[in-house]
Amino acid sequence: MESIKVHDKTFVPYLEDAEIQEIVKATALKIYEDYKDEVPVFIGVLNGVIMFFSDLLKHYPGPCEIAFIQMSSYVGTESTGIVYQKMELTKDVKDRHIILVEDIVDTGNTVESLFKYFNETQRPKSVKIASFLLKPEVYKKDFKLDYIGKEIPNKFVLGYGLDYDELGRNLPNLYQLEDGQINH
Repeated sequence: MESIKVHDKTFVPYLEDAEIQEIVKATALKIYEDYKDEVPVFIGVLNGVIMFFSDLLKHYPGPCEIAFIQMSSYVGTESTGIVYQKMELTKDVKDRHIILVEDIVDTGNTVESLFKYFNETQRPKSVKIASFLLKPEVYKKDFKLDYIGKEIPNKFVLGYGLDYDELGRNLPNLYQLEDGQINH
């Protein structure tokens, strides 16, 4: 893997696809252990989750259903702190076990908004959260994230579904913003 340039930023290699797939498979099997006697609904939080969501489902050995919702709090490389819903939920999940699937959790604002939305308006039987990545340095919420693929430092990452101003989502590997560059 070599460094890449996207827009005005340089990104350095962080995780190769093979390592990503091992993380995703391990996460899928942990979820399966908790739901092997159920048919959970995996809810992908668009857009960044698309690669993780697809691979997670490929590695999940049990029956399941899927749905999507779209939330956003990012402009460029920084979270605005304001979370808004961009797309309605695509399935009725009342009295169902749901797993909210996120690409990355940093401050936890989006996850907190999702958790509140589902518990107050959708009334599922249970809500658990699975995230490919977690930035523990900036995660400030009190509630537990149930399934975490990998904890990473507080650096902007690109690839494997994650973008920088809409570019880079299609890269199979994960890259970090090169040291010394500002996150905006």
